[in-house]
Amino acid sequence: MNAMMLATVRMWQRVGYKPPRNILLVFFADEEAGSNYGSRWMVKNRPELFEGYSEAISEVGGFSITITGDNRLYLIEAAQKGIQWVKLTARGTAGHGSFVNRNNAVTKVSEAVARIGNYEWPELETKTNKKFFSKIAELTGDKYDPKNVSPLLRHLGAAVKMIGATLTNTANPTMLEAGYKANVIPQSASAVIDGRFLPGHESQLHETLKKLAGDQVDIEILTRDIALEVDFAGPLVEAMCEAINVEDPDGVPVPYLMSGGTDNKALHDVGIVGYGFSPLRLPKDLDFFALFHGVDERVPIDGLKFGVRVLYNFLDNI
Repeated sequence: MNAMMLATVRMWQRVGYKPPRNILLVFFADEEAGSNYGSRWMVKNRPELFEGYSEAISEVGGFSITITGDNRLYLIEAAQKGIQWVKLTARGTAGHGSFVNRNNAVTKVSEAVARIGNYEWPELETKTNKKFFSKIAELTGDKYDPKNVSPLLRHLGAAVKMIGATLTNTANPTMLEAGYKANVIPQSASAVIDGRFLPGHESQLHETLKKLAGDQVDIEILTRDIALEVDFAGPLVEAMCEAINVEDPDGVPVPYLMSGGTDNKALHDVGIVGYGFSPLRLPKDLDFFALFHGVDERVPIDGLKFGVRVLYNFLDNI
């Protein structure tokens, strides 16, 4: 996205073009580590920079996936899951590893982790997923059932990695810590859970985690961030869709819910509505989601050139 933005403004400079309205170009640091020294710092300490700006586009959206029937969809990010990273702590009786110990902190936290990790979260409908999966059903001739969307995942190919995680809240155990010696039962043991909640369903996540953790395990929120969901309508959305269709008339722009998060969460605090629109046309057999944080993370050069043309057209017509 950085490369495409720079290519666009460089071309403006070359031809002496001036956009019809102010466009603020921002390069945030620290997004992968919580944005505390990037977008969140800027919003807190330099909010005047964003005065007069109402909408934003950023990463992780506008790329293509090819579904059943060779239908090519362009996923524009209109929603993001929220975050609750929690720490579980169990306390028990310390003692020698050779003794019988029914008050073992490691056992308590392990059982809690197993309950959470194996829990089957119920499907929950969001307005973004309703639009997304209704379009999938329409294009494939399949049925859309708001109470059971998972059968439609079979049409998405490799995109199921991310999209499959947006049907429900999720909670994955990611860290364990206990003890210091093989023959010593520790007094306490802890675990960290990466919880992600759908827009409007944070309370369900937290209450379920507390129930699954049980009475003998304390639960503490380490990090929390909001979920986002914006309307997939209006002049900005129309301009995104039109710019894609200029370059790919057969492409179908659709909104999607992202399982992770971007700097749009911080911009929300200064009243800016954000979308993920970093356009790429990708080969239908490319497992794009496997490249996220993967070895040799990359995008195809042809896709990048496509994205520059789309972004140029979009910014020329908003």
